[in-house]
Amino acid sequence: MTIANAAITDLPTLINIINSAYRGEASKTGWTTEAHFIAGDKRTDAGNLQEMLAKPGACMLKATDATGVIEGCVYLRADPDTLYLGMLSVKPMLQNKGIGKLLMAAAEQHALALHLPSITMYVVTIRQELIAWYQKLGYGDTLQRIPFPDLPEYGKPMQALEFMVMKKSLPDDEDYT
Repeated sequence: MTIANAAITDLPTLINIINSAYRGEASKTGWTTEAHFIAGDKRTDAGNLQEMLAKPGACMLKATDATGVIEGCVYLRADPDTLYLGMLSVKPMLQNKGIGKLLMAAAEQHALALHLPSITMYVVTIRQELIAWYQKLGYGDTLQRIPFPDLPEYGKPMQALEFMVMKKSLPDDEDYT
């Protein structure tokens, strides 16, 4: 598995992976699905992803297999005091194969290369299994909550939702192994 920066030409594949990991029937074969509490088949689209990637300090890392096929991705954005991480996505049929952990490790390396002391992410509070997975990787609940956005073009919540802000402090560059 190779981790590298995604190119603009990768967008159609990335959009397919992100949508299939989070929304619709295809997502139900993996454990990261939101299909049980958000109706719809779309988590993102080309316009949304291009807008996100156009932000200063933003990039998308991709995980590719030995033949160059993209199997997963993660969105990263350098903010003044933290690296924001979002849209961690792995093809549903490949989840639980370690690809997500590789992408998370690459995100940490990216943050350290930028001399950022932490990584911050938003996780839907009812995603207890996912929250537990992030906790095993060292992320903690900051006790901050953010309302779930009303973006019907990217799915309609079937219940009231909110985000938990999770954060991991990273060691100093020289202490990281």
